Amino acid sequence: MEIGKYIILSDAQLVVLALDGDSVAFETLFKRYREEIYALCMGRTSGNKEDADDLVQDTFVKVYLNLEKYDPKYTFGQWIYTIARNTFIDYVRRRRDNLSIEALSHTPSLAPTADEEPDRRIISEQHGVQIERCMASLPEKYRQMAEMRFIRELSYEEIAAQVGLPIGTVKTQIFRARERLCKLITENEN
Repeated sequence: MEIGKYIILSDAQLVVLALDGDSVAFETLFKRYREEIYALCMGRTSGNKEDADDLVQDTFVKVYLNLEKYDPKYTFGQWIYTIARNTFIDYVRRRRDNLSIEALSHTPSLAPTADEEPDRRIISEQHGVQIERCMASLPEKYRQMAEMRFIRELSYEEIAAQVGLPIGTVKTQIFRARERLCKLITENEN
């Protein structure tokens, strides 16, 4: 399919294509919502560009890993906004900030119920196996950083304390791990 044709597809159509392994479809979704999610994150982090960038990246990693859980009865925008909001709430909890989490939670949860269709469960398991394979092929230092950040959901400070590295080094290694992981996932889809 020509790249220009992706632009006219609905979000639901792009999700179906992305679930079938079409990386351009996911990239199109990313481009559609990146600026909106970035603006949300900038507002929530009081304009902290570095934290907003991290939150956007974490949001889209979670969107990719959970794409099979998207329920088309909600708009994709609502669903991704909910993931971004929950990612921010996790960020606040990790930072042990004094902000009221309840004040951040005005939108009802849009997460799908546990009654997933069998097809979605199978796709979810396949994605999990694919992610595990990609994680296993990362160099050890990047795999360790990715596991601590994305699976155990530790803050940068907690990771720095555990591995005994400066926080700047930890952020750089996590950024590189995220880049490599996304590249591996995209290559495996093609």
